Formats: sequence, structure tokens, C-alpha cells
Amino acid sequence: MNLVVIGAQWGDEGKGKIVDFLAERADVIVRYSGGANAGHTIVHGDITYKLHLVPSGIIYPDRKVILGIGMVIDPQALFGELDTLAGQGIDWKDRVFIADRAHLVLPRYREIDLETEKKRRRPIGTTGRGIGVAYAMKSARDGIRIADLYDEEAFASYLPEDREYLLPYKDKLRGMVVDMPVFMHRHEGQVILFEGAQGTLLDLDLGTYPFVSSGMSCAAGAVAGSGIGPRKIDKILGVFKAYSTRVGNGPFPSEFRKEDSELENTIRSVGREYGVTTGRPRRCGYLDLVALKYACLVNSIDGLVLTHLDVYDQMDAIQVCTAYEVDGKHITDFPASISVLNKAKPVTQSFHGWKKPIGNTAFFDELPVQAREYIAFIEEFTKTQVDIVSVGYERRKTIVRRSPWTLS
Repeated sequence: MNLVVIGAQWGDEGKGKIVDFLAERADVIVRYSGGANAGHTIVHGDITYKLHLVPSGIIYPDRKVILGIGMVIDPQALFGELDTLAGQGIDWKDRVFIADRAHLVLPRYREIDLETEKKRRRPIGTTGRGIGVAYAMKSARDGIRIADLYDEEAFASYLPEDREYLLPYKDKLRGMVVDMPVFMHRHEGQVILFEGAQGTLLDLDLGTYPFVSSGMSCAAGAVAGSGIGPRKIDKILGVFKAYSTRVGNGPFPSEFRKEDSELENTIRSVGREYGVTTGRPRRCGYLDLVALKYACLVNSIDGLVLTHLDVYDQMDAIQVCTAYEVDGKHITDFPASISVLNKAKPVTQSFHGWKKPIGNTAFFDELPVQAREYIAFIEEFTKTQVDIVSVGYERRKTIVRRSPWTLS
């Protein structure tokens, strides 16, 4: 079975925890897009693992993980991350593979990234790690792939500074490199979990362009970034938080206003809403159901995964955004225009809070009735069932309503 897990918001939805939870049943975990600008956090007991390039399934000792074709890989960042994992007791050797068609991020790309950001008419809020530059080089057909490291003619044509940087990594990477379409074909029939990076609303084509990432963070990216055909995908899960967050610049219609500063501070504190990669505080807002419904539509999401529901445990009331007000009119479809999104004001609906901790809840029917009503409304609005509910950071704090491994 081939199961895709994507972000259904602006990233930071908790995909890392969900992939880690699901990886128990998987044979191979594929990360198919993005670079070291992504951050996935996994908590096991007293240990917190912060991953940027390595797929979340690496924490399981007998799982294979692969960095896919659609990724852009900084070798220095990769081996730094692997060294950190080894220091935390994770034996990754002979389990981490890299697609030979994946592109590389070079040190000079970071400098270009920062300089480009300074000159933008509309600054994006890039992490400055050279990710966008690597994708731009790829599109301009001037990038460097993993496979090109072992092509003597190609390697000799690179800038001296690039060759000097890459030379020490040729041997370190060699044993990890695979022809991904062949690799995937050999593992056909096994349980394969595809891990997305960022979220739908940061997808290069489907997101709030130009305030987006440079890769394919939508479900279609799982196909393009892993070397399999579109008919091979069996199921797609979309992960979203009980509220919304965004990092960096760009439109955010449901963002909390100044009068909601106390609520924003509470959610940011309880939800630990700071970037894994940058440490920047995330912008916070009401759950945006207009955007979530859009994400379900453009990704053919089969089931939703709701995370951070426990962040609302002490709230008297919970509000969700059900439409946008723009120039006195209500909009219920997610628009492409940045100007329209910037003018949009959230039209909200209020729900009663449950005022009790739910972190130790094991079954859906044990959730407070107010929480179940909140979830039912989300399902009705998006026309998509919530299959999994996360009520805490730990793996065990996960409620499964419908098995993700069952074809519907």
C-alpha cells in the first residue's frame, strides 16, 4: 500500500509526529520534497528529535528511509543531522538512501538567497538556506544532482569552489545513493509511506504565490518526487491543526487581530508555536475552513488528521473561520489573488470549549461532546472525515477513528 501524508495548511501541522506514528506499519518512508528549511519534531519520552532532511520514520530501528527526487539536499546539513541522530542513539547506517536525481544545495546558494530576499519588491521571509535558489537552478537547468557527482565530465565543469565543497562528500554519499524508480519498483507491494514537507498553501503552484516554498508540497508531489506513477497512490491523508499558523510573510486571512493578542500568546505558548528550523514565533489564527476545504479539494484528500486539539483544553469558546469578508461581500472559495486575501477579514462561528484535559483520551467517543461537535462541524464543512485525532506530542496520544491502512 502507498499512503501519502501531506500538510493541509501552511506547514507545521504536526506531520512529523503523524508520520512517526504511522511508520510502525510501513516498510519504507519516502520524503519527496523540500530541503533543510522544513522541520519535523518527534517526541519519544524524554527525547525530542528535530528532523529537517531525514524522513520521520528513521526513529524506528528497522525502517528504510529515502530522500526523494523532489528534494534539494545540503550535504553538510544532512550529515550534521545524521550525526545528531547517532548521538541520540539512532543507528541510521544502511537505512538512509538518497535519490540520484535529487539536487544539491551549495554554500553560495545561501548567499544568493539572502541577497535576493533583500532586493525583492515583496519580501517572502525565506529561511536563507539556499533552498529556493537550488530549485531555481534546477528549473534553469543549471543545477547539480547527486548523480552528477560521479560523472567526471560534469564534475570537472563545476566552479572550483563548488568542487572543493563537494569533493569530501562524494565518498560519504556514495553508499547511500540509489536509482529511485528502480528502488521503488523493487519495493512494490510493500507498505510505503510518503512524507510531505511544508503544506498545501505553500505549494509552488497551489499556494499563496509568491509567498510559497519552491517545491511541490501537494499530494501530486509524492508522485513526481519519488519516481512512481500516479495510479500507484492508494490513499492521501491531510494533516491540519485545530487552529492555523503561518511562518514568514504572506496573506493569512484568519490571523488573530490585535484584540486577540492574549489568545494568540496563549496558543503560541501552549502549542509551542515556534519554528523548528528558524525558532521564529509563528503567526497564529483561527482554524481556516475555507482554506482547509480548498486543500481537501486540490489534493483529493481521503481522510483528515487533526492535531493540537488539546491546545484548546482550557478555552471557554473556540472560533473557526467559515468565510472571508472582502469589500462587504462573503467569499467561501479560496482565491488566487494575494490582494483579495490581504483584504479578507475572517467570518467566524463560535463553539463551546470543553474545559478539561483530553491528553489521556484513548478513544474518540471518550472525547468531550464539545470536542466531538467541533470535529463534526469540520467534517461537514470540508466533506472529509477526520480519521485520526492527535491530543499530545507523544506517539501514544493519538486516537484512530478509521484505520489509515484501510482502502475506502
